[in-house]
Order: sequence, then C-alpha cells, then structure tokens
Amino acid sequence: MPSEEGSFILADGQKLYTKTWNTEGAATARLVFIHGFSDHVNTYDNFFSALTTKGIEVYTFDQRGWGKSVTKPSQRGHSGPTTQVLDDITAFLRTVVPSPVPLFLMGHSMGGGEVLCYAATGPGDVRKHIRGYLLESPFVDFNAKSKPSFVTVFLGRLVGKLLPHRQMVNKLDAKLISRDPAVCKSFEEDELCHDTGTLEGLSGLLDRTGKLSSGKIVIPDDAGEGGITRIWIAHGDADGITDFSASKRLADALQVKDKEFKSYAGYYHRLHDEPSPEKEVFIDDVANWILARSNEPVQGAEAAKSKL
Repeated sequence: MPSEEGSFILADGQKLYTKTWNTEGAATARLVFIHGFSDHVNTYDNFFSALTTKGIEVYTFDQRGWGKSVTKPSQRGHSGPTTQVLDDITAFLRTVVPSPVPLFLMGHSMGGGEVLCYAATGPGDVRKHIRGYLLESPFVDFNAKSKPSFVTVFLGRLVGKLLPHRQMVNKLDAKLISRDPAVCKSFEEDELCHDTGTLEGLSGLLDRTGKLSSGKIVIPDDAGEGGITRIWIAHGDADGITDFSASKRLADALQVKDKEFKSYAGYYHRLHDEPSPEKEVFIDDVANWILARSNEPVQGAEAAKSKL
C-alpha cells in the first residue's frame, strides 16, 4: 500500500520524521501510533501495511531522540522529560484532528506506557477526538528478565539530576523481542535501534512505569470521544521485556465501561512480529476492535448512561 514520508517541526524547532500509511480507497478509521524504546516507525511496516488493507490509515512519527528524527549521535535518546514526550504527542495529534473519520491512538511498549499516561492527562480538547486507545505490550512495568537492579536505578536517578543529558546505553535483548529469528536479527543489525537513552529520559520512563504499576496514574471514564473511554490492552504471556501481570492488573483496575484485556499465549514482546499465523491473529484482533468502534454511532456519555 502507498506510504508518504514527511516531517513535522515542533514549537521549539525540533524536526520529527513522519510517515503515513494510506489506504487505497476512503479510510474507515485513522490510527496514530507511538513506537517503543530503541525503535522507529519503519520497523512496523508489515503491521501498518496490513492495517491499510482493512481500511485503517496509519499516522506515525519517530519520537524525539529516536529513529530518523535523530540527525547526529548527540541527539540519541534526547526525548526529554515526560511532559515533553506528552507535549510532542499532543502537537502531532493536533495535525490530524478534528476529522470526520474516527481516530484511534495506539502505543507499543514504551509508547504504550506513554499512551496510557496520555489517556489520563492529555488535554481534553484533543482527547475528545479519540474514539479509542489501544496498547500493545505496554510498559507498565519491567519483566523480571529485563528489570535493572535497584542500585542501577538509584545511581541513575542520582546522576541524572546533575547530568540529565548524559547518554547511557541500555541494550535490549533482541532474543526477547520475537520468536521469529529474522525479526531478532533485523533489530540487532538496525543502526536506528541504537539502545541509547539519556538519564533524564530513562528517569522519565521509570517514573511512568512506577506510577502506572502502582495505580497512581488513573485513567478517567470520559477520556475519549463522546465523553467515553474505550481501551484495549494486548499482552503476550511470554513477554520477557514488559510485564504481562502488571498489564493485567492495570486492566482489571480500570474503571471504564468499554475495556478489554487480550492475552496471547506464548507470544513475545512484538505481537505483530511473531511468526505466522500468530501475528495475523493479533493484527486481525487490532483491526476488528477498531472497525467495530468505527462503525458505531458516537453518543455522549449521558445518553449512554440513560440506556443502562
């Protein structure tokens, strides 16, 4: 399917790489997607291309400090604090709203944790245009196989207060990404997956996971279009990077009417990059959830309550 590369300049002058995966005909839904740590949007090409065949147009950008938004090594991992990360998402979303086509917001891994925070605290004038939120293997907490030691976290935070822009390599174990050896090999060889964060950015990530896993971040029941929060969380129970149980606990605690936690037995971290036919099952589930809510007329929260 056709795709378009572009760029977007933020208020502070930072230039972000953007890419849109277009449908051949009129789109039934639009999806803004937020990628994960040491990742970039072009690693999701097969996933996004599959969604376009189902009538879902995909809008993406390489986050500040990642992918093709980095033009020199000193920019690697300079994502800024959580406030900056969420402001960047808001700025990008404002380029695609309002729209007559239903809009959804999805994140994977670190991007999933960011989307959860956005559903909780994003500006209301933007969230009111989001029909639903989807999370793939969201970073609610580390899996034990990938969790840094207490000493590493403590020293990182301590030094981070003095040297927030100090870069630090935090290499992901590619073998935990997928059961498909070709996917793992591609990540190992991809120079844009640089595994480099700053102490400020990594502290922000740790803060987000800490608040999400402890329940300090609360997603309201009116964080979406029509005053209704619609949320879908997908996680593989063999994920060795982000924690399946933490995602399940968060999903169970959500006080929203339209929620679903989807468990994938034996799947690793990148659900859309597992061997066939498992990845197609996940992609179909994503598309079906989006399309089911795209075809429903939106009614306000008060109208919905009156029918209960």
